Amino acid sequence: MVSGEKKRKYLRCAAIVFLCVFVLSAGFFVLELWESKQGLFADSGAHTDGEESVFLDGKEYVAKDNIETVLVMGLDKFEGVSTGDSYNNDRQADFLMLFVFDNKENVCTALHINRDTMAEMNVLGVAGNKVGTITQQLALAHTYGNGKEVSCRNAANAVSKLLLGAPIDHYLSVTMDAVPVFTDLVGGVEVEVLDDFAGIDDTLVKGERVTLTGEHALHYVRTRYGLEDSTNESRMARQRQFLKALYEKTDVCIENDDAFVADAVVKMSEYIVSDCSGNHLQTLFEKITTYQLDTIRSLEGKTVLGEEHMEFYPEAGSITAVVADLFYTAVE
Repeated sequence: MVSGEKKRKYLRCAAIVFLCVFVLSAGFFVLELWESKQGLFADSGAHTDGEESVFLDGKEYVAKDNIETVLVMGLDKFEGVSTGDSYNNDRQADFLMLFVFDNKENVCTALHINRDTMAEMNVLGVAGNKVGTITQQLALAHTYGNGKEVSCRNAANAVSKLLLGAPIDHYLSVTMDAVPVFTDLVGGVEVEVLDDFAGIDDTLVKGERVTLTGEHALHYVRTRYGLEDSTNESRMARQRQFLKALYEKTDVCIENDDAFVADAVVKMSEYIVSDCSGNHLQTLFEKITTYQLDTIRSLEGKTVLGEEHMEFYPEAGSITAVVADLFYTAVE
């Protein structure tokens, strides 16, 4: 029988993961939550392709047993979507992070993928069928499709192709509209402003401590162009800062208000799209809080200014190394 105090602590931890993981970018605050514990969970949709043999850079590898992957995406509106024969929507994946669960070793690795990564993706026709391919920013893969399940799967397929065919089992997306909703739900989030937002949001003065609420919170984590440093890396630094503060504030809210979790779940559910059932999501959240965090990885490469937008080109060797490490075991 679990004591009331332990049960409350467990629910609080799980709720923090559940509520924060979908607000913009899950991976940045996971370090604050992961504990080096061991857990045993039933396999749910995991791969068991241990007999499959492949050659990467001349070396033979066998696929790892019991690997399960979940692609988490943060969506924002994109005003430049073309029409014509393509099946389009106006939401691009500004944030992409692939969680790789090793259910045999009870380890999870997060791969943060730059949204500017130039990648091949499917172009979908009006019926959602593939009518061709195009190479452009990975963020745009989600703009092909219905804006929900079809678009999420199209983005997952593009990530799989980028990672040399590595399987993407599940997806989960959340829209940027959730940021002001959840920020207001916790009563605002205090940060020290890292960039100069003059002319964009004059309430955000560089170096000052402010309490972000509503649209101001959205400006802080969303704005990129018009700032002195308009790189995605600079925006990601603000997002990490925001999410750390959000996590701390959420913890306080859950501790002080027994009804907070139920209220938050109802308000946040409309912003989420996933192919996972509720029970499956709960299992994944349990893994996030109990599996050992191996590391948060990223692909090495270079960012250049293209004809219209920033373009990130990952190094082929970096892709091969990451895929080999996350999905395969070298044959001795």
